[in-house]
Amino acid sequence: MKTYGAVATPRALALSILLASTSACAGYNMDDAAVAQDSADLIITNARIYTVEADQPWAEAVAIDDGKIVAVGAVSEMDSLRGDTTRIVDLGGRFLMPAFGDAHVHPILGGMAFSRCPLYEGDTIEDYQSIIKKCIAGSPGNGTIYGIGWQDSFFPPSGIPHKKWLDAVSTDRALIFKSVGGHSYWVNSKALELAGITKDTPDPTNGVINRDEAGEPIGALQETAQDLVGELVPVPSAAEMQQAIVYTAQHFNSLGITSWHDAGIDLAADGSSPTLDAYKAVLDKGALTSHVTIALKWENGRALEQIPTIIDAVKRAEDWGLNAKYVKFYLDGVIPQKTAAMIEPYAHSHERGPIQIQPDVLSAAITRLDAEGIQAHVHAIGDRATRVSLDAFAASLAKNGKTNRPMISHLNVVDPADQKRFGSLGVIAIFQPTWAANYGYMDLTKQAIGPVRSTYIYPTKSVQQQGALIAYGADWPVATANPILGLQTAVTRIDFKDMTDEPLLPEEVITLDEAIRAHTVNVAYANHMEDLTGSVKVGKSADLIVLDHDLFTLPAKEISRAKVVVTMFRGKEVYGALDDLSAD
Repeated sequence: MKTYGAVATPRALALSILLASTSACAGYNMDDAAVAQDSADLIITNARIYTVEADQPWAEAVAIDDGKIVAVGAVSEMDSLRGDTTRIVDLGGRFLMPAFGDAHVHPILGGMAFSRCPLYEGDTIEDYQSIIKKCIAGSPGNGTIYGIGWQDSFFPPSGIPHKKWLDAVSTDRALIFKSVGGHSYWVNSKALELAGITKDTPDPTNGVINRDEAGEPIGALQETAQDLVGELVPVPSAAEMQQAIVYTAQHFNSLGITSWHDAGIDLAADGSSPTLDAYKAVLDKGALTSHVTIALKWENGRALEQIPTIIDAVKRAEDWGLNAKYVKFYLDGVIPQKTAAMIEPYAHSHERGPIQIQPDVLSAAITRLDAEGIQAHVHAIGDRATRVSLDAFAASLAKNGKTNRPMISHLNVVDPADQKRFGSLGVIAIFQPTWAANYGYMDLTKQAIGPVRSTYIYPTKSVQQQGALIAYGADWPVATANPILGLQTAVTRIDFKDMTDEPLLPEEVITLDEAIRAHTVNVAYANHMEDLTGSVKVGKSADLIVLDHDLFTLPAKEISRAKVVVTMFRGKEVYGALDDLSAD
């Protein structure tokens, strides 16, 4: 570890103060200060640096040593940090900013989705059939063909598919495909047969077997009904899970992401978790090129008795060097299939959608976990689910006197009466930025909830203006993980795939600066890492990206033209190479 006594500037003083106050988080050892060396490992100069720091939003150069940022400012301020071994990179005016973070992703699901039989590239039902035929041909035998990625919008008006399209491909092998949103299975007759699902099979708690008028299953399974075919889905090996994490890390690095929040991993009743084991293995191999936080999934079929197991798993992860002080609660489903929990019934229906965790259990669980320093992260899509979540956080605040940066993800519809509660309760609103646009799935959503509630869809600006902190999470692989596409959608409310569309509630656009904060420092705050990453600031990890365009000079509808050319994690390139960009 080096010190920088030769830099007699306010920043040097700030660094010494920061090191003393955040040494544990940042990884500095103050005992190392006795070894005084004046040179930095790396100086990036002649750059247009957007720091995401209000007191110094722009800079020209940044110095890095031992993976940490040690100076930020003008080119001339770096002179005293140059040494014989200092690597100097002249960016020739290129745009540099902190690396992106993502507050809500599913790395195992995403990493494995592209290694089995992915349907993401399909644009029609016929495309899906063609893809599945190729998967069958490439996988001899009689085992299940499993994949992820079909779009609800291809099955109007309800987003519910029929087995007949899969039966046309094969009735000899079980075909099981998860929707892009993860809340529905599309299966063929063989899968129904092998699972023993018939006209007489009752719907499970919090699940629906979709049926025809005669009561026969049609090949669509909603929410917990997916578990009825669970034994037919191939169980991933430890090696596959590790490979999925590594794939995700590399994919995210290519998009400029160096921190993510895994929004829900399974934890068995005995406390075991193959996913947590896989994270440890990847970390031990040095292949986890991102800061990671992990949420343990609350088992809706159980109650408060699972809390001691969760606490033990959190401690075990901490001993391994992993941060799993988060619990994910799945409170409802999705809107088109009417499994999201709504305050009033769906349009032209008596259904409101179920709350999947009893409100008193949710409140008690969050209150207990808050007291243990464990952060709650709730999946809430319907307006009733959001209200119940906020009520639970209010109960925890009343009991504990504080909350632990609680998060609610998705927030597809938020009643105006609840929009102001986020700020007052200190609840972080996690939005998926690319969802806030008009496209096929949004059409299904509007049809299901009617015109009045359609004016409350993804109220990003309204919630923010009333005091809430907004953070972005793509929910990959449900949507693209590319933060730049999210930024463009956030400032236009137009689908990045068709910029000729009308914007969705254009009054809810936010500024580019606000959108960048939501994808950088606000994610860091949500993950209790604001002292470690999220901005270009002395003392923080050198998690940086270089883009081929300055985001602030591009027209709003053309932000997607920008591409990440270099990503740095802890001061090292993990995607691209700085030397390829140097103007020297």
